[in-house]
Amino acid sequence: METVKKHFFSDLSVMLGRSMRHIFRSLDTIVTVCLTPIAMMLLFVYVFGGAIQTGTDNYVNYLLPGILLIAIASGISYTAYRLFLDKQRGIIERFHSMPISRSAVLWGHVLTSVVSNVISVIIIILVALIMGFRSSSGVLPWLAVAGILVLFTLALTWIAAIAGLSAKSVEGASAFSYPLIFLPFISSAFVPTDSMQTVVRVFAENQPVTSIVEAIRALLSGQPVGNDIWVALAWCIGIMLVAYIFAMRAYKKRF
Repeated sequence: METVKKHFFSDLSVMLGRSMRHIFRSLDTIVTVCLTPIAMMLLFVYVFGGAIQTGTDNYVNYLLPGILLIAIASGISYTAYRLFLDKQRGIIERFHSMPISRSAVLWGHVLTSVVSNVISVIIIILVALIMGFRSSSGVLPWLAVAGILVLFTLALTWIAAIAGLSAKSVEGASAFSYPLIFLPFISSAFVPTDSMQTVVRVFAENQPVTSIVEAIRALLSGQPVGNDIWVALAWCIGIMLVAYIFAMRAYKKRF
């Protein structure tokens, strides 16, 4: 059993290294993922921020959690794209013909998504700091925020894996991310939900992004988190487990 684990982790490191080399050879993917959220942050802070009532003096502090989720939702589309290309070009079958753990190939794409999105999140936070973002929280709240963002990334990445394995075209592999990118706009990411119309408010208050945003916002501002963190964790873990099951089924069915 121990030998099997060592073999899996060795294969996984090879697959992760391969995918990361592709990203670093084409840094435009990370630049593209960062560019739109940063542009949105600039637009909302410097153009719309004065007209939006959030009850806070620093709108970039209010806005940042939602921007980070949008960046992650944008980034996972590249996971589906890369997985689709590997499937279409027969690269996965070639790996399976070698003495390589079958699941390591898929996990390599998943972990690459986590690493690349961590890089994007760090870049966006640095830009937010330049724009005036400030946090009085200590190390533990920041670690909690990092944990939530990683779980959110894993949850969306497994959804991306389903799309990449099931899509019939490149466009189909990437198009699934559009609703995920749009979801933060119908949440408390940009404005408080109590300013919304009743039907929209009910949806906004009961969808996963709002609880995740509220938990991250409270942690970064040093405020009591309440039940939001547990609801956020439940959403992330629940989505991740369900998506993982369907992604593995699609992977085993296809390969």
